Amino acid sequence: MQAPLFIAAIAGLLVVISLIQPLARRLRVTSSVLLALVGIGIGVLASWLLYTPRTDAFNDIAAVFVNLPLNSQGILHLFLPVLLFQTTLTLDIRRMADDAGVIFVMAVVAVLVATAFIGLALQPFAGVSLIACLLLGAIVATTDPVAVVAIFRDIGAPARLGRLVEGESLLNDAAAIALFVILLDALTGGEAPTLIGGVELFLWSFSGGMALGYLGGQAMVRLLPLVRDFRLAQVTLSVAMPYLVYIVAENFVDVSGVVAVVSAGILINLAGPSRVTPDGWTYLNDVWEQIAFWASSLIFVLASILIPKLLVDVGWEDLGLLAIVVVAALVARAVVLFGALPLMSLLRLSQPVSTPFKTVILWGGMRGAITLTLALGVTENAAIDPQVQRFVAVLATGFVLFTLLVYGTTLKPLIKVFGLDRLTPLDNAMRSQVLALALAKVREGVARVAANYNIAPAAAEETDRRYRDRQTIASGAASASQEILDRDRVTVGLVSISNREREIVLRHLRERTASIHTAEDLLAKIGRIGDRARAGGRLEYNRAARESLAFPRTMRLAQWCQRRLKYEGWLARLLADRYEMLLLGRIVIDELVAFTDDKIEPLLGNRVAEILTEILLLRRESTTTALEALRLQYPDYADSLDQRFLLKAALRLEEDGYRALQAQNLIGSELYSNLAQEVHAGRDEADRRPHLDMGMRTEELTAQLPLFRDLPEDRIRAIARLMRPRFAVPGDSLIRKGERGDTAYFISSGAVEVSTDTMRIRLGRGDVFGEIALVTGEPRTADVRALGYCNLLVLSRSEFRSLMDKDPALEAHIAEVAHARQRMNAEAEPERDAPTGRLAGTGQEHG
Repeated sequence: MQAPLFIAAIAGLLVVISLIQPLARRLRVTSSVLLALVGIGIGVLASWLLYTPRTDAFNDIAAVFVNLPLNSQGILHLFLPVLLFQTTLTLDIRRMADDAGVIFVMAVVAVLVATAFIGLALQPFAGVSLIACLLLGAIVATTDPVAVVAIFRDIGAPARLGRLVEGESLLNDAAAIALFVILLDALTGGEAPTLIGGVELFLWSFSGGMALGYLGGQAMVRLLPLVRDFRLAQVTLSVAMPYLVYIVAENFVDVSGVVAVVSAGILINLAGPSRVTPDGWTYLNDVWEQIAFWASSLIFVLASILIPKLLVDVGWEDLGLLAIVVVAALVARAVVLFGALPLMSLLRLSQPVSTPFKTVILWGGMRGAITLTLALGVTENAAIDPQVQRFVAVLATGFVLFTLLVYGTTLKPLIKVFGLDRLTPLDNAMRSQVLALALAKVREGVARVAANYNIAPAAAEETDRRYRDRQTIASGAASASQEILDRDRVTVGLVSISNREREIVLRHLRERTASIHTAEDLLAKIGRIGDRARAGGRLEYNRAARESLAFPRTMRLAQWCQRRLKYEGWLARLLADRYEMLLLGRIVIDELVAFTDDKIEPLLGNRVAEILTEILLLRRESTTTALEALRLQYPDYADSLDQRFLLKAALRLEEDGYRALQAQNLIGSELYSNLAQEVHAGRDEADRRPHLDMGMRTEELTAQLPLFRDLPEDRIRAIARLMRPRFAVPGDSLIRKGERGDTAYFISSGAVEVSTDTMRIRLGRGDVFGEIALVTGEPRTADVRALGYCNLLVLSRSEFRSLMDKDPALEAHIAEVAHARQRMNAEAEPERDAPTGRLAGTGQEHG
């Protein structure tokens, strides 16, 4: 009978949970606070019904709530993996990387500081061991972001504030639970660990969890393509993965399961979208949002139901100890926020965090279900002294209630005090202009609707009057704000352009003309550009736009692997990602230029629109230059990606045409399904990225060079064996004017720029420079630097001379060709192109 009752109890809780959200909005409180109060109420009511002598009618159902068939381990194993995994899926990892240092300090360092502060503050007064006090500190160090983030979203707080709190909570739980396990083992084992031993255990648990999570994430990433077209299979695989990783980590490898799940989730967040269709990834996230809502709500209610059970015989002494915990936790958090973070920004290890942000984060350290569940785990452990069990249960539960009822109810007013919920003066001024334009368009639309549908003039006039009155007020406010500086208007325009840019990228993603991986990378860059524009206007926008075109930091490491370890797969992927991102970026900027002309000019004026257009054109030029450098480097691959983009666009148009025919009932569902299958097959082919060949076809390149073109195959093969590979990074100086010429360079892939006193020449794949030095050794006549990442074949004069000494016929042939080419170069001097062009003719000596 117990199982059916438990299922009925859970179903009843789901009904209650579904009604709490609208009730919380109506009462203007956060749902977490209301969930806790409802859970406590259920726990109190169930205890009264079970033990009251007045009635036995509800004993069976009350016993289910009083003696839940789930212990703390069961609750953690059931709910924690899905909560952690869903959080990692929804986080903007690439944007959070900008605040990685801040998040690490707030999460990992803050947990250690809070544990130490609380433990040391309690130990003189608690009457229990220092280990028990530190254990309590680790338990209450876990933060619950659900309520805080809900408040942020409800009042429109800055997005960065939410990212900081969510990122902190994600790693905070991992660090706190890992520390909790270490201290719990020490408490039950009876032997206090040394500081070094504790650090070693913590590092092993943390790093081991990361390694295991990485392996689990890689396994899922590689399995996802197998179920690419099966949404239900994708969801099933994603549900199984966090549980498997968590259980293996906790029960078989003895490392942190929380860290393992977080590590796996981050990897899947970054790599998973490129392994499934855009619609499939959206569906996966939607399902996980529902799962996480059930899990977070149920764990909160179930944990809150246990609060009356944990708060037994609370006395004034407990309230005094609780006050110590509250003060110590607040001081520890303040030390990290107002001490460590400013020091990090001073050392340029992280971006600055404003004082209002730090104050809100300080007051937003709310605790929740994880804290209650860990405290419950201590009360269930028979190896722990009952006095310690009561100490942990009462103080942990009391601290959770304090943060929910005090922090949770005062956080929103605090945010309003700092004005984080209000529009900036500039946005407030622009609001009137936006409203005036929008209302004018609404009036025009209402007039058209009334005319098209023969609406009575009186009704149309009444509706128009409402909007006319609002437009008059907005226009008056807009006129009063005409003194806004052009500089501020440009800032507003840049923020609007960034928002529009995000919409365009998302549209390309929906239309499947852009891959998820490329779109997410570009969206992260757009987010950073928008944030910088909002903070620093035109100057910061331009700086952020330039930084977005920089090569990723991992490129150097990938280049080292290619150069030293002969592994070029990583470098090839990064270069391919870069080309696809630049191609999509250029297309998006073209659309932004048209958007500025059509939408920004009526809102901000002609002068501001001209400035914005100029900024966009400069950005397009920089993007095109970077794109052309890669096109010179890999022309075949560039052509393949261009064709791939056009094919995706064609498939979208084809699919839209079939849908329109079906919507108009011109074709039936059977014919539409048949036609759609062909589109899907073509889309699968278009989604496969072409291979980027970075190989050096040494003999083929050697045979194409004018110096060696007429040689027999055996001699070409001998020369090719003398070639030495070299990898050049952007900006590398390959040749300097005036130095002795002792090497020739053959471009396998990449692009270089040759600079003389009068011109600049760009060379790409298959070109050669410095070849006459093989014969003459004359001083260089130009500077040559790498424009991009280049694979070069280098032939030294000494090795080449050694080969010719062994083969007089080869020496005579080369000398004859070289002298002929020198004469041709001298005669061709007047025929050079413009300063940025290529040399006239073929095979001329460069540098």
